[in-house]
Amino acid sequence: MFPENTGHRPVQQAVTIHQPVPLAPLPAAPFVPVQPGTVPAVTSVVLPDGRVVTGYAVDHNRPEPVATKPLVSRTAVNIALGGIGFGAVCGGLVLLTTFIAALAALVQQLIILAAVIFGGWIAVQVLTTGRDHGPTTVNIRKAVIKRNHFHG
Repeated sequence: MFPENTGHRPVQQAVTIHQPVPLAPLPAAPFVPVQPGTVPAVTSVVLPDGRVVTGYAVDHNRPEPVATKPLVSRTAVNIALGGIGFGAVCGGLVLLTTFIAALAALVQQLIILAAVIFGGWIAVQVLTTGRDHGPTTVNIRKAVIKRNHFHG
């Protein structure tokens, strides 16, 4: 697709060759044969084509049976229980906020009632100061002050 650039020679690059180095062999561990606790019985099996196979019967390790999975996973059950708990808490939170709002309204009304009663008591004190002793009489005379001394 693209034309070859024939005007230049390929650039020569230095090449490093790595030779594999063999690993040192591990010292051979001595092989110690272990006798089984009991010698298994020799059994012979006749195959369908008439051949006879003789050998030791080996009891294979059988895995544990797979437990049946529940119909609903534990995660789903936990999520559902969390949703139910959250729903139950929300009802309580609504009642709690209602209680707090009612308590705030009660405190506000008590403050207003105290202000009205206190204000009425002050008004009664101010307006009834002169009535207990009768009318106030003021005598006005001509005062004379001579040499910073009052002569009435």
